[in-house]
Amino acid sequence: MVLVLSRTYFPEGTNGKLVCDGQFICFTIELPWRANEKCVSCIPEGYYLLRKRYNQKFQWHIEVVAVKNRSSILLHPANNAIRELKGCIAPVTHLTGAGVGLESRVAFAKVKNLVYQALDQSAIVSLIVQS
Repeated sequence: MVLVLSRTYFPEGTNGKLVCDGQFICFTIELPWRANEKCVSCIPEGYYLLRKRYNQKFQWHIEVVAVKNRSSILLHPANNAIRELKGCIAPVTHLTGAGVGLESRVAFAKVKNLVYQALDQSAIVSLIVQS
């Protein structure tokens, strides 16, 4: 399964649209592009694998694997990139500004269910990030 994240960059944040097999899943928010600097930039465009991950803060969520010079890049709920993200990707139901959205938990649940179903069937799940 291949997810495609198409981005639009703004100085205040990055907005995206997440699609699978031509079907819209949700919007996304991220930090602005700042040359892949840890904790202040979105990740570079490219091809990544996704996998399940668990921690105390986010419980079960999704990890973006092998991001160059970065670690612990996740898909998890957040509604404001600047306040709540350190390089991760947050699915949102509605965009309300650059790097800002609404109903992230609803959108994340939709993405997580789709990705986990594929992974549970031993499928390879990848993410293409593009502008």
